[in-house]
Amino acid sequence: MSKILMITIELPYPPTSGGRMKSWNMLKFLSEKHEMGLACPIKYGDDKVEKMRSQLKLLDFCHAKCEIPRTSANLIKSYVQGVPLNVFRSGSHKLKEDVTAIAQNFDAILLDHYEGFQYIPQDFKGKIFFHAHNATYLMWERYAVSGSNFAVRLVAKMEAERVKKYEKNVCRKADLIFAAPNDIDMLAVTGVEKKKFRETYHLGDDSQLAFPSIEFKKTEKKILYVGTLNWEANIDGLLWFIQEIWPKVLQRDSEIKLDIVGGNPDERIVQACQLQNNIRLLGFVDDLEQCFVDSRVFIAPLRFGSGIKVKVLNSMCRGLPIVTTSVGAEGIAVKNMVHMVIADTVEGYFDGIIQLMNDVALWNKIEENSRKIVIEKYTWKKVLGAMNEEIIENMN
Repeated sequence: MSKILMITIELPYPPTSGGRMKSWNMLKFLSEKHEMGLACPIKYGDDKVEKMRSQLKLLDFCHAKCEIPRTSANLIKSYVQGVPLNVFRSGSHKLKEDVTAIAQNFDAILLDHYEGFQYIPQDFKGKIFFHAHNATYLMWERYAVSGSNFAVRLVAKMEAERVKKYEKNVCRKADLIFAAPNDIDMLAVTGVEKKKFRETYHLGDDSQLAFPSIEFKKTEKKILYVGTLNWEANIDGLLWFIQEIWPKVLQRDSEIKLDIVGGNPDERIVQACQLQNNIRLLGFVDDLEQCFVDSRVFIAPLRFGSGIKVKVLNSMCRGLPIVTTSVGAEGIAVKNMVHMVIADTVEGYFDGIIQLMNDVALWNKIEENSRKIVIEKYTWKKVLGAMNEEIIENMN
């Protein structure tokens, strides 16, 4: 049984976001196959640490508080240190010292997120496996195009170059890289050998596949959004939907409602919702089942980002038909109007919502096909089992 130290950039519990869901499921699965250690900064309070520890058997666990906000001052500090902003925001001197003290006790390090690369000791002799949650530089490149003003776009463009250089260095130092298919292509573009890569996926809550199908006749005229409401890609997409598309939806049918689920909403979202009718900000919801079965359409109006979007796969697992963009659908083997509705324009997005609100045959087709393809391709058992096989093979 190998000893593997997983380094991630936040406590992977509770698994309330797409990134934490993948990290948590990966850690749980591998802890049943190997002797696992965990190292991570604590960014959002430490009240969940003991509950997480009670659910896992860990050989070592080191952590340190690291609450560094995303501000202009910290952006400047990151330039002084010569690292991307998110690397700076994930840095802790104490945690670096703690990891250095235990790293040589492990056969391998599983680096979960590129920002954690700073914690790997330079003299580490074991294998390094890199789990890339995204081709993150691509997110910044896309934000440089869709940002709200020239200054924001310029900063995003500069950050994209810094992140690209950093991700390339991480990939070159890694012995093996796990990433979604679309992210593999984009990371390979930076000059990394493609033979290093292995496919993996960010998945949704596949336990929902055991639930009975949602019935169109039992749903309400309601749209559902679930996501992290302080993440810039989600903020941008939601503002686009609320300001550009939602008024058209209400003009067509004033009975349609929009429920937005997620904790700590950005103030821009709060203000935008206050200016519109029929929108409810529900905050964090522990059990989403009632939200799903009452709703008729799920939305993921993303205009930038990278990797597979867990919110999209979650809606597919539950069989709630989704309207998303090409960014929201990337990396998933789906077809427009078969597994979901994909639209990148205001008019196309509006049309997709109205169709699913009223076309029972289309709604039923997408409900059935979305769950079917998840069963075929996107379950945790398949993805994590394949990942573990690659780790074992490369340890020998």
